[in-house]
Amino acid sequence: MKIAIVSSAIIGQTDLLISNVAAKLEADGTRLSGVVKVLHDEPVGDHHCDMDLRILPDGGTVRITQSLGEGSSGCRLNPAAIAQAVAATERVGTNDIDMFILNKFGPQEAEGRGFCDAIASALESGTPVLVGVGGGCREALDAFVDGMAEVLPAEPNAIHQWCQTAISAS
Repeated sequence: MKIAIVSSAIIGQTDLLISNVAAKLEADGTRLSGVVKVLHDEPVGDHHCDMDLRILPDGGTVRITQSLGEGSSGCRLNPAAIAQAVAATERVGTNDIDMFILNKFGPQEAEGRGFCDAIASALESGTPVLVGVGGGCREALDAFVDGMAEVLPAEPNAIHQWCQTAISAS
């Protein structure tokens, strides 16, 4: 089982690292499945609340946040949109795929939903997995992978090297 975790204490850096490594892998000809965050220039004063995911390898984008209206304070994640992204990823599957990438193991996955089955399918098929995670869901991810994941430094070259090595070994 080849799975690695990337996490950074700097807000937004994990998404940036995962997206940039995925782009470099694609440029290398690596066949990917999964999702990465679409990186937008955020307007001044924006709270970085809108999130779009790009379905790998070429499945378009899905906005996984929703507007709850002015003054709302609830979670803006849209479970139906996450389910749409999961379904698109599962349609790609792991046949003829070199690596599965998930930009963030988040609240849906921490509760056993979201991309959990896609991660498990990739690992069962021998496909290496790269997952980003924030501090709030780290314990849930550690429990999900049962301590089998390698923790990578938040450094692009180290992440890319791990991916290349994992792909070569699979």
